[in-house]
Amino acid sequence: MAKSKASADGETVIIKKYANRRLYDTERSCYITLEDLGTMVRDGREFSVVDAKSGEDITHNVLTQIIMDEETRGETLLPVNFLRHLIGMYGDKMQSMVPQYLEASMTAFRKNQQDVRSALEGALGSNPLAELTRRNLEMFQQAAGAFIPGAAGNSKAKDAEIAALKAEVAELRAELAKKK
Repeated sequence: MAKSKASADGETVIIKKYANRRLYDTERSCYITLEDLGTMVRDGREFSVVDAKSGEDITHNVLTQIIMDEETRGETLLPVNFLRHLIGMYGDKMQSMVPQYLEASMTAFRKNQQDVRSALEGALGSNPLAELTRRNLEMFQQAAGAFIPGAAGNSKAKDAEIAALKAEVAELRAELAKKK
């Protein structure tokens, strides 16, 4: 996961939002746009957005607004069914668990993304895709063993799964070789 970068003096950059919807970057002493904030997020810059009049932290609302702007520009990441499920979680008994679950899922996704990039660059050794597949299979088996009795010990199913994964890795290698 990308490390967050604070401003030059080590502090979080404060962005003030005025009643006229303008955003003011107190570090650079200039007005900025939501697009500029999106760039700051992608660059790993830490910032907080505060209402200029009340001093209230409105970072969450502004980040949500950035997502909305990206989604309406055609840069859709959030499928309709995901949005429906997410909306359905508001008011649900499990609502308090959703933020932690989403945070953990995103952390795992980012780690897998980095692992795949490293694998494609050859950083994991001579057989990077097989190593990544093996680690993912181990994590899946551990998770399945915790929730499905006997899932971790079914060796015939495990052997079949490994064979299928090996075939998939071979196909991926062949595709990669064709692209080189």
